[in-house]
Amino acid sequence: MSHSPNRRTFLQTAAASLSLFDVQRLWAAEDMPQSVAELWADFDPRKDPVEAEVIREWKEDGGVFRHVRYLIGHFKGKPARMAAIYGFPEGAKEKVPAVMHIHGGGQRASLHEVKLLVGRGYAALSVNWGGSGTGKTPFNSPEGAQPGDPNTDWGAVDPSQLNVPGYNTLLPGAKQFFEDREHPKNNNWYLLTLGCRRGLTFLEQQPEVDGKRLGVHGFSMGGNLTMYVAGSDDRVKTAVPAVGGQGWRWEEHEFLGGRMSQEQIKGSLAVFRRTLSFESYAPRIQCPVLHRSGTNDFHGWMDDVYRTNALIKNQPTRYSWSPHLNHRLIPEVAVAMPLWLDHYLKGGPALPETPESMLTLAPEPTLRVTPDEKTLPVARVEIYHSVDPDPRARFWRSAEVIREGDSFIAKLPQHTHDLPLFAFANVYHRLPKPESLAAIPGSPGAVNEVCISSLLHSRSAADVKEAKPRLTAKPSALIDDFTHGQRDWYVLNAGNLTHQQLWTRKVTDPLYRGSEGAKLALTLKMPQTNRLAIVLQQNEWRSYRGARQTFVCTREIPGSDAPQTLTLNLSDFTSAEGSPKTWAEIDQLGLCAHFASKGAASGEAPLWEGPAPEFLRVAWG
Repeated sequence: MSHSPNRRTFLQTAAASLSLFDVQRLWAAEDMPQSVAELWADFDPRKDPVEAEVIREWKEDGGVFRHVRYLIGHFKGKPARMAAIYGFPEGAKEKVPAVMHIHGGGQRASLHEVKLLVGRGYAALSVNWGGSGTGKTPFNSPEGAQPGDPNTDWGAVDPSQLNVPGYNTLLPGAKQFFEDREHPKNNNWYLLTLGCRRGLTFLEQQPEVDGKRLGVHGFSMGGNLTMYVAGSDDRVKTAVPAVGGQGWRWEEHEFLGGRMSQEQIKGSLAVFRRTLSFESYAPRIQCPVLHRSGTNDFHGWMDDVYRTNALIKNQPTRYSWSPHLNHRLIPEVAVAMPLWLDHYLKGGPALPETPESMLTLAPEPTLRVTPDEKTLPVARVEIYHSVDPDPRARFWRSAEVIREGDSFIAKLPQHTHDLPLFAFANVYHRLPKPESLAAIPGSPGAVNEVCISSLLHSRSAADVKEAKPRLTAKPSALIDDFTHGQRDWYVLNAGNLTHQQLWTRKVTDPLYRGSEGAKLALTLKMPQTNRLAIVLQQNEWRSYRGARQTFVCTREIPGSDAPQTLTLNLSDFTSAEGSPKTWAEIDQLGLCAHFASKGAASGEAPLWEGPAPEFLRVAWG
């Protein structure tokens, strides 16, 4: 970037009166990029040869698979190379579209993701950005790598999770791009994005790949990188970030009881915002984007996902949300990714449009949703609402939905005018044929529906107070009688009775929160004797409100075909710090076959005997 004449004159004049150190700082600030375009202006992802090397090749399930490495670039005079897994359909008679998969934090290049895509007719590359080192004990080698295989080697820099401080800084350091000055290229995200963009170059140079049909998808930190790559490289024709890639992570958010942000940036916040924050990348994205996530994701805050993607102009966008989940996807959400890729890279059927939706506050809060039934038939519509501004900890109440012509309508009962209101809908469309996710461990063999979510509607407490809607809800001592099954809960380790857990955030909602002096009563049927852990999580993500703690009460429940009721006081729940002092700061309730607090020795879980417990009622007594 060249200096403007006025700026250059100023710096030359300043040299006469300022110290050498101060002048160097002024020149460095002038050299610092002030936008995404300036940050990437001097990088050509095709300039250097990729120097591709094949470490190992094999064939299975109709695909050809390779462990490979390619040259990322040279930093501080040393080469950096990315290990990856590459695959393509065996015997393809014409060039095929290609997709780059970007793994999440603490993960590695995934053979399963490559197999899923190859099985659908794509070439696929899963980059191992989190790997580091080539010795006998490399960090995070690609899935299936053999001892001694070369791994990702970042050379003189390290943007992997071995250098965690590098994600939130522009400051210099031994592992950063520069050691002598502040610059956005010092940030890990710059180097990782550069490495992934070189992955696109690797793909477009493969003889079986149609380089004009390239897509990218990633999970968590890979979701972040999906947005970075799509916002900086116009070779991307479609992008699918998941549980990551939302802007304004640096901004303090106002919640009930305090304020907090996701990241504290070291160095110039203004420069970070303009060159590295996602709200500066979204307007540059020139391809369709599907965002998948959990409604309570700690890493991709729901409200800011919508806020960020609203900046993507003149491109199709969709959302698909997994209710109540954090950093996990239900099958109906997971399957949206391959279907989205099929449409934009292979000319397959389109996914339904984002359903039209409208929230009205008076006379009673109501959400009206009109799905796109022309593309795919509607199997069901779920409408959710909440009064909690914190997207990680909020409980999503399920509304009762009725059909009215082409629309689905739900009233959203409120008990006060003093809280905000949030609402959205999930529309589940029937697929013309079952879709397989079997290549991904833990996924079902076939998925029959795809979830397309509405936009998120939010109204401030001031809006609600001004509208004065009719109040029809009242706080209840009943938490759940399971009349609607487990719709207000989510299950972990489903089907594994020894480790299965059932969780709800219902107890953080003011309609269902325990009052002072209340007791928790749990009624269930358990045919055979087993131990059950009842777990309370306090201030789950609310550090602005108090300390995060987990309290556990474990009981052996004798086997019986008759209903049994456990009645528990606060003092029955314990942790290393003691018992909770109030129900008011409890955010989650878990009913677990086995539970070990984070950091504690888990021990071996006793095998579950007989069928799963049947939970009948949870209430305050």
